[in-house]
Amino acid sequence: MTQYQVVGIGNAVVDVISQSDDSFLDLMGIQKGIMQLVEKERGEMLYAGMTNRKQAPGGSVANTLAGLGALGLSTGFIGRVSNDALGQFYANEMQADGTDFVNPLVEGDELPTSRSMIFVSPDGERSMNTYLGISSEVGPDDVSDDVAGKAQLLFLEGYLYDKPKGKAAFERAAKLCQEGGGKAGIALSDPFCVERHRDDFRRLVKELDFVIGNEHEWQSLYQTDLSAALEQAAQDCGMVVCTRSGHDVVLLSGDEEATVPVNEIVPVDATGAGDQFACGFLYGVATGQSLEVAGKMGCIAAAEVISHYGARPEADIKALFQKAGLIG
Repeated sequence: MTQYQVVGIGNAVVDVISQSDDSFLDLMGIQKGIMQLVEKERGEMLYAGMTNRKQAPGGSVANTLAGLGALGLSTGFIGRVSNDALGQFYANEMQADGTDFVNPLVEGDELPTSRSMIFVSPDGERSMNTYLGISSEVGPDDVSDDVAGKAQLLFLEGYLYDKPKGKAAFERAAKLCQEGGGKAGIALSDPFCVERHRDDFRRLVKELDFVIGNEHEWQSLYQTDLSAALEQAAQDCGMVVCTRSGHDVVLLSGDEEATVPVNEIVPVDATGAGDQFACGFLYGVATGQSLEVAGKMGCIAAAEVISHYGARPEADIKALFQKAGLIG
């Protein structure tokens, strides 16, 4: 019996969101529009400099799972937090959002719970400064047979490959899921992540059942133009998804191909667009929809999340699917 319809494994990071203008970013030496890893001291300095802080449990895959939980799927998250105030907040909020936080809080570790300081500019761009803390220590011992081995779908985060333990956790989870009859897939995470782990990712694409990436990530993976990259990806992987900012989404699976148009809207906050696209898409896959419908669901979920602050949906996404005629 499938215990969870979707299980995710990734970094358990508390998102701390603050609005700021470009002059503040310059003053603090923050590079606009990208994700940077920071050490503990700089993380504490940036945290102290934030005004009107809003906290939410985050991390790319965790955001996707929160959306899926809100859509009514049974979801579980494999990750690491310390038994400190932010760790307790994280686990409790995940549970309240409908996703089981399946691992116990870690006692007595010197590394605190991870946090990402996200500065949102007036144009909606987000500049992320992430202190990884304990979440990057997730390893194979955190992956239980019962959780990964009974998942209908397993969704993995490319960032885990930045540490050998994360890589081992990732590969153990994927193997357990596939041996149990489930499908395992990955989000490529970002072009720099792809560059760091290109050989591993090229091998992984051939072993996994679905891979989600944007145009820059696919081009980086195969070191070629988009059309050649997707042609190669379609040969290597069971199901390929390519999102393109302001352009159609391309989905490929065997002989099936779908192109889904995107309705352009001006983002209030671009945080979580990719995470919620993955949510809508995986909801479609988990409920047996066609490639095209799953892609449309992804676009609707992404459009909703960029219309407000924060990386998780605020509207009833299922109602939006119904309004678009995608479900009864």
